[in-house]
Amino acid sequence: MSRFSFASRTQLCAALGALLSLSSAHAAEIKLGLAAALTGPAAKYGVAIHNGFLLASEEINKNGGVNGDQIRLIAEDEQGRKEEAINVFKKLIFQDKVLMIFGPTLSNSAFAADPIANAAKTVAFGTSNTADGITGMGSFVFRDSVMEADVLPVTVRAAVKHYGLKKVAVIYGNDDAFTKSGYDVFKKTLADQKIPVTTTEGYAKGDVDFKAQLTKIKGTSPDAIVCSCLAEEAANIILQSRSLGMKQPFIGGNGLNSPKLFDIAKTAGDGTIMGSPWSPQNMTPANVAFMDAYRKKFGTEPDQFSAQAYDAMKIVAAALKDIRLSGNIAKDRVALQQTLPKVTIDGATGKFRFRKAASTATKEGGYDADQEAIVNVAQGGKFIILK
Repeated sequence: MSRFSFASRTQLCAALGALLSLSSAHAAEIKLGLAAALTGPAAKYGVAIHNGFLLASEEINKNGGVNGDQIRLIAEDEQGRKEEAINVFKKLIFQDKVLMIFGPTLSNSAFAADPIANAAKTVAFGTSNTADGITGMGSFVFRDSVMEADVLPVTVRAAVKHYGLKKVAVIYGNDDAFTKSGYDVFKKTLADQKIPVTTTEGYAKGDVDFKAQLTKIKGTSPDAIVCSCLAEEAANIILQSRSLGMKQPFIGGNGLNSPKLFDIAKTAGDGTIMGSPWSPQNMTPANVAFMDAYRKKFGTEPDQFSAQAYDAMKIVAAALKDIRLSGNIAKDRVALQQTLPKVTIDGATGKFRFRKAASTATKEGGYDADQEAIVNVAQGGKFIILK
């Protein structure tokens, strides 16, 4: 004869069912997409970005996830190419049905792929796109990467004061959205600050020999060289300028803020001034903890792009804590888009908040990073904060 009555067994089954249901609910996944350049020339940024997201998501999950749910990061390689970024966005949105997408790595790719996310009412969150106009493509486009338009005027002003500059030359990549946008900002900044430009030289993506441009620059005897370039190109330009006997310091944007610059240029880059929202010399508790955890996990130094990715995941997690996910992907995507702008954090890159981007005649704008720039100078093969 059973020791339990039918009523007792019914109550026990109900209790077990409730526990299983609760366990199942807590085991739910929040699928977040990442489109990053994990191979190709832009992988020097994309791999660090991927690492930043992995570190942050693992920390969040280890500490109980988001309201008990675990983050599942679905990463795809967009190779730093516009066509691949479009394909990856379509896969993540329509096939994997992610809640939102981080990326892509380059501004060129963002201009191509972000409109797909915006049309699908899915947040596209850039962590390395700084070209002007990206967040103007729609209200679902966000970024925590500070625009060059915010960073470069501060950087130029600091360089002019530090070196007593009277005139500069400019070199830039003329067929890339990021470097072209940076050049446009530099051009306006130099005009606004009344700094004469002795000559402006361009180059194309993939160029490795810059001696013709540098020879022209040398002939104009500038006090410094403004470089709107990616890190590898900048490193080669710096090395080739030194081989021509040029000693002028370089001035650049956050594209130079990568260990790759010093891997190639070594100490030839000393004296370079660069503006960025992040510095390894910034000893805030959040940044120190991030750098220590990054070194422990990956055995290498973090950079600006891993820091911005790390913060982006923490920003999204903070927004998700204030959302009751319904399981209806369309509604949940909109709920995230409406909650994200309210988030503020103290992250690896410092105090962060969003500001509304300007709207265009046809589209409502998205959201930009509202952060102050840190001006750095290269010394001994690394960047330190310019005092």
